[in-house]
Amino acid sequence: MASAIFTSLICRQQRLLTLTRSPVAIQLYTRLASTSVQQQQQQQSQNKPTDLQQLKNLKVEYQDGIAVVLFNQENSKVNTLSRGMMDEFVPLFNHLQNDDKVKGIVVMSAKPGSFIAGADINMLESAKNRDELYKISRHGQDVMNQIEQSKKPIVAAIFGSCLGGGFEVALACHYRIAMNDKRTGFGVPEVKLGLLPGAGGTQRLVQKLSLPDALDVILTGKEIKAKKAKSMGLVDAIVEPIGPGLHPVEEKNINYLRSVAVQKAKELTVQKPAKKEPGLIENIKSKIMSSSYVQNYILQQAQKKVMSQTQGLYPAPLKILDVIKQTLESGSKVGYNAEADGFADLGMTTESKALIGLFHGRTECKKNKYGKPEKEVKNIGIVGAGLMGAGIAHVSIDKGFNVILRDTTSKALSRGYSQISKGYEGYVKRKRLTNAEYDNVLSNLQCQSTFDNFEKCDMIIEAVFEDLKLKQNVLAELEQRIPEHCVFASNTSALPIHQIAANSRRPQKVIGMHYFSPVDKMELLEIVRAKQTSDDTVRSAVSVGLKQGKVVIVVGDGPGFYTTRLIMFAGSEVFDLLQEGVSPKDIDKATKNFGFPVGSATLFDEIGIDVAAHIARDMHAAFGERLTDQSMPQLFQELVANNLHGRKTGQGLYIYQKGVKGGAREINPKFTEIIKNYSKEPKEKVTMENIQWRTGLRFLNEAARCLEEKIITSPTDGDIGAVFGLGFPPMKGGPFRFIDTYGVSKIVDLMNNYRSKYGDRFTPTQLLVDMAKENKKFYS
Repeated sequence: MASAIFTSLICRQQRLLTLTRSPVAIQLYTRLASTSVQQQQQQQSQNKPTDLQQLKNLKVEYQDGIAVVLFNQENSKVNTLSRGMMDEFVPLFNHLQNDDKVKGIVVMSAKPGSFIAGADINMLESAKNRDELYKISRHGQDVMNQIEQSKKPIVAAIFGSCLGGGFEVALACHYRIAMNDKRTGFGVPEVKLGLLPGAGGTQRLVQKLSLPDALDVILTGKEIKAKKAKSMGLVDAIVEPIGPGLHPVEEKNINYLRSVAVQKAKELTVQKPAKKEPGLIENIKSKIMSSSYVQNYILQQAQKKVMSQTQGLYPAPLKILDVIKQTLESGSKVGYNAEADGFADLGMTTESKALIGLFHGRTECKKNKYGKPEKEVKNIGIVGAGLMGAGIAHVSIDKGFNVILRDTTSKALSRGYSQISKGYEGYVKRKRLTNAEYDNVLSNLQCQSTFDNFEKCDMIIEAVFEDLKLKQNVLAELEQRIPEHCVFASNTSALPIHQIAANSRRPQKVIGMHYFSPVDKMELLEIVRAKQTSDDTVRSAVSVGLKQGKVVIVVGDGPGFYTTRLIMFAGSEVFDLLQEGVSPKDIDKATKNFGFPVGSATLFDEIGIDVAAHIARDMHAAFGERLTDQSMPQLFQELVANNLHGRKTGQGLYIYQKGVKGGAREINPKFTEIIKNYSKEPKEKVTMENIQWRTGLRFLNEAARCLEEKIITSPTDGDIGAVFGLGFPPMKGGPFRFIDTYGVSKIVDLMNNYRSKYGDRFTPTQLLVDMAKENKKFYS
């Protein structure tokens, strides 16, 4: 968020102080680890009060006058700041403060990989009104202030995720030590749930960081790894993990971290941590940042960036800026009040409820609801080394799969390998991987132009061009080579799986695995089950997808399945608007203002008009006039014949030139001339609202029809598929959440209104009609 004038004035110095496995540290660890269990148990029994014997979410142990409080939430893999956790922590904390035998406190987790993952979202959802949310925030602030104001030193020993409320706990402690592990990360992701940090996080981050850095952390919700957090001043010391030994590694590392933290707490009972005197650069920076003019400038620039990226559709970032502005202008007392007010206000918004709904849906779709396959997939053959095939290989080789990437030419293989290796080189540059790890990951990939060793594969993922005959031929050839248990998965985006498997001798092993581009960035995997696909084949596909890190939905077979079907139904209305003389730029503006990340006209250039032409032809054959009239497939074919394939060929609806972005792109004159041959008379004046509803209603209605036809099994799968696969506005929660929020009856009335003007393509599906009559919702 910092502007160029600050980076030119200030040379940011990064200091890295690491507690490593020094001889002194190892000696200390060995000495503490050798303390007899009997002595520790006796000391704990003497110190522990009777009313705290029944702790369910916390443990407290005592060591050399230091109380070690261990977060250990019952019946959960991770710790959260649940009501049960807080109800136990507050009286325990008060007891420790009043216990003269306790000289200092260490807070840490008994669960490896999770310090505290954040507040309990179910607790927030259970709040009935704004006042209850306000009280939750105020209570959190009070607890953190008690920690911060404790006369006894409190050390946070952090191993694993330290996010949201967990990070606010750590920030309130007097000293923070972090284990340098991949799972250790810091951040305040509340903005992703439409909220803001409500337990003092906005206040302490502004105190501890420069204003640009604080805004970057709070507004993005990004996770900061341990060493970066140390260099930013959010962590005081780093502990390096200990290697293998007699005891399990996790246990050894927790004990080592604990020993270092206890020692630090003992030191702090004698002497408070020394404050490093700022140098000349820091003093200059502080002076500049304390200027109200500079602060206002930074806030204004941040607001411009927020508005540019969100169109003002997300209330949380704007509220965060307002809270911080009040803090800077009027001090922390006003800031804490503003934070609690902001938290309560945001928690009541439809945007926050929608984003929390998506959080739950995403969590559900990251679980394996189908069980383990009979045979674990270890070896994967990928046919086609293009953008998609290489992308699928990219997300497989670092998850322990052995991958053969096959294509017919060395040029295609070279291009595919380059795509994969460059991706991982980027991870090394960003320090997500070491050079040794990079070499290890790439060793799992074999590129070849033959089918050698395909007889050892447990799964084949076909990623060739979207042509039915070609895919059938690939399947036929491979069925002569692959073992009986091997699954054949097609990365088709629209072709029905039962048609691909029409000539298969083992159709029960054929399934669709529809990845989204770019594969390493798009989370969704749409698994397509045909009627003949076996349960075990589904289990194999789901297990592979989850291991690849995907959010998985399983959908039924049919033209376009779920996601592509929605694109094409909404897209048919886009082309109808274009035929009525509406500019691509007006369509893009309207749909982006609704919340889509990419304008609906530009989307076809991104997909590729040649690809869309194939899909439009097949889907028109299946759905007929309900999709569109014959003009759209014909228009697509003419665009392709004139080499207007979209971005990849430099021209489609727009002209693509190097260095020209977004709104500055010119509408392609060739497209303008071609579209004139398909012109239609507009039925009414086309406004931005008209564009949004015409395209939006087609999208919503088809989503509901897919649920009605059991293409999708639940509204949750439908919302996750639309948001994570198609970019449906997250702040609206997905098509089903949006229908609930807006009102089913209102949606049906709007559709009937447009039906009277534009015809039967706006006929509401029977599911929506019935729900409107019975005043039902998709979500209770």
